[in-house]
Amino acid sequence: MKIDENYVELILHNNTLNKAQADLLGLNFPLENGWETFLLEKELNTKQTNLLILLKGDLALKAQKQIIQNYETLSTFRKPKKTEPIKKEVQNTNTSNTGALEIYCDGACSGNPGEAGSGLAVYQNGARPVLYHGAYQANGTNNIAELNAFYKALQLCSANVGHKNTILSDSKYSIDCITNWAYGWKSRGWTKKGGEIKNLELIKAAHMLFDRIKDHLIIKHVKGHAGVEGNELADRMAVYTIKAKNTDYQNYEYVSVEEVLTLKSY
Repeated sequence: MKIDENYVELILHNNTLNKAQADLLGLNFPLENGWETFLLEKELNTKQTNLLILLKGDLALKAQKQIIQNYETLSTFRKPKKTEPIKKEVQNTNTSNTGALEIYCDGACSGNPGEAGSGLAVYQNGARPVLYHGAYQANGTNNIAELNAFYKALQLCSANVGHKNTILSDSKYSIDCITNWAYGWKSRGWTKKGGEIKNLELIKAAHMLFDRIKDHLIIKHVKGHAGVEGNELADRMAVYTIKAKNTDYQNYEYVSVEEVLTLKSY
């Protein structure tokens, strides 16, 4: 869902957010000037929507962490909800772009911060997707996981620059960091008004690579958890990383896409 003014009223306490809420929204804490404008139109998944409301209030950090832990425990007992039918998009139908990659990338975090992992689904020439999982962090964040996945997608595209490749991510934060905001931060010596740039070294590395190959790239935002096959597969790989705990990216062997889609998702 997209945040609107009605939802904002449900999560604010004394016109502010606590640390756990800020972390879920990818905001620095203490909150910086202008944080309110960041909220409207931001897309949330079901977990974020629920937790932001549950975390409302002037709560101690210990209480905030306990609420998140309780939510994670409860989710394991919930009956899986019905999902939208998987939408399989036709890959690389333009014969002039034969050999191009279409890469869906996603990140996952069990708690925020918490165990984090990244996943990718790579399509090429109509073949079944190649799946990758990796970049495990024992104490990561959702934003780091999303950035790691985006960076890996850029690396794969860098090895295929003879074609116009496409990267699809459901993280507007990652897309904006690498393709937009980084230019301003770089021009100011990698600083920004109001505080530190979180995940700076990762952003610098990804932005440098993006800037080098951007003429061979198409970057698209895709809605998460909306039944798009590539996004759903990347999501399963990101969550699987948290179970496998592998820091290096590994190929996931599978028999059918349907089998992969039965894996755990948040």
